[in-house]
Amino acid sequence: MNAQTATRTARHKLQVVRALLDTGMFEPLRPDKVARSLSALRRWGATPAGAYTGAAARYPERMALIDERGALSFKQVHLRTNALARELRRAGISEGDGVAIMCRNHRGFIEATVACSKLGAGALYLNTAFAGPQITDVLAREDPVAVIYDEEFAGLVSAGAEGRVRFVAWSEPPGPSGGAPDPTLEQLIARGEDAELEPPVEKGRVVILTSGTTGTPKGAARHQSDSMEPAAALFSKIPMKARESTMVAAPMFHSWGFAHFLLGLPLVSTLVLRRRFDPEETLNAIAQHSASALVVVPVMLQRILALPPETIARYDVSCLKVIAVSGSALPGELATRAMDTFGDILYNLYGSTEVAWATIATPADLRAAPGTAGRPPIGTVVKLLDDEGREARPGDGGRIFVSNEMIFEGYTDGGNKEIVRGLVSTGDVGHFDQGGRLFVDGRDDEMIVSGGENVFPREVEDLLADHAQIEEVAVVGVEDQEFGQRLKAIVVPRAGAELTAEAVQAYVKDNLARYKVPRDVVFVAELPRNATGKILKRELRTGS
Repeated sequence: MNAQTATRTARHKLQVVRALLDTGMFEPLRPDKVARSLSALRRWGATPAGAYTGAAARYPERMALIDERGALSFKQVHLRTNALARELRRAGISEGDGVAIMCRNHRGFIEATVACSKLGAGALYLNTAFAGPQITDVLAREDPVAVIYDEEFAGLVSAGAEGRVRFVAWSEPPGPSGGAPDPTLEQLIARGEDAELEPPVEKGRVVILTSGTTGTPKGAARHQSDSMEPAAALFSKIPMKARESTMVAAPMFHSWGFAHFLLGLPLVSTLVLRRRFDPEETLNAIAQHSASALVVVPVMLQRILALPPETIARYDVSCLKVIAVSGSALPGELATRAMDTFGDILYNLYGSTEVAWATIATPADLRAAPGTAGRPPIGTVVKLLDDEGREARPGDGGRIFVSNEMIFEGYTDGGNKEIVRGLVSTGDVGHFDQGGRLFVDGRDDEMIVSGGENVFPREVEDLLADHAQIEEVAVVGVEDQEFGQRLKAIVVPRAGAELTAEAVQAYVKDNLARYKVPRDVVFVAELPRNATGKILKRELRTGS
């Protein structure tokens, strides 16, 4: 290692330590608690199993989670997941086996995840918005030995779960006597032994499914890391603090919600969960439990801001220090409105299931350049490459490639994303501004070629999102005999708006090149979305 490399390495390690110290996660404790916590970390590693074992030793009475059925302390979750892990093992689940989990945000999701971690079993998270055939296809491909699901999804999982061990995570009525078709997690916990377990030889892997907005959902596999550097990377940009409460509204089966479950582990955060998102109930839960952080996808933030001002003012959410948003594009106008309403506490993360994160925009970034995806956090490299794999010249756009500690290991079907010199493609194109902030221009497979001109829908969408009478918009390319493709804008007007197709087209013509004006403008009440808020553009291309 030469002197220059050694200096960079030392500087990076110092940044990691500083980011972790700034969270306040290291505080003086009784020596016996420190010893037990370190023992848990040494035995289990930086896994959900190790985190809950260690937290139970340091903060046994601190609340680990709060959902519709009440609160559970770290000690309770630790003991309950010991019992659950033992009963899952008795049911035939062993180290290295896969367990599919189809749960909303509640204790069952967390306890199933921690129990799998204690067994060394892999966890495959199913999207709660998937249709039955999608679930059947995924289960056939991934072949887990067991399926843990909420009772409401019994019909959806029935075909794919045929011949597999099945358990219900959430049923109505609650408790061991609930009338679910399969044994419930509560039943297993009630009869299981909560004594300490021996750690597995190998840590179970985690499989997060891609959203499937452009095709069949793929499984993105990732083994659990013992390093604290991934957490430090996010903490270097998003100022979350230890021993506080986080309202996780984003679905935890998705990489963004799951990331905040993982980030909450070293912080010993209390996770506030609700099974279904409701904008007013979210504000109520934040106020009731003094949550200092709110984790959402952009459409959730949009729905909160659509509440009447007097409704928002009814809840004291001054406890909020962070609103963390990711999962789909954040329009600049929405970012500005959110900060005008709640203060400059908005942080926008851009990434993907495959690369985890690429950049994070701070409130200062979003004020200076609304719509930006921000800058890379520590330990992350982002480059724009042309079609030949060469780095784009300053000022030019290119395909976005990323390197960091959380890059996925490949798809579970053996496929992979394009990799160039250790950098993984996000599938998007973008550009940097003069301040080094990234802007995502769109998907590299969404480019519309109309009459020989290249158009990325994001530019038109961002412009129309700023229109005073437009709530949200999506732009797609549809077949055209004369031009090859033409632009189609699907517009959701704001309440009371008097908007015509001609007015929308004139607005674009006044601000962008003529070939970027949508030939078709359609007004709808809402845009089709998946469970994480991504717009399903394949559905919008029909009927053209």
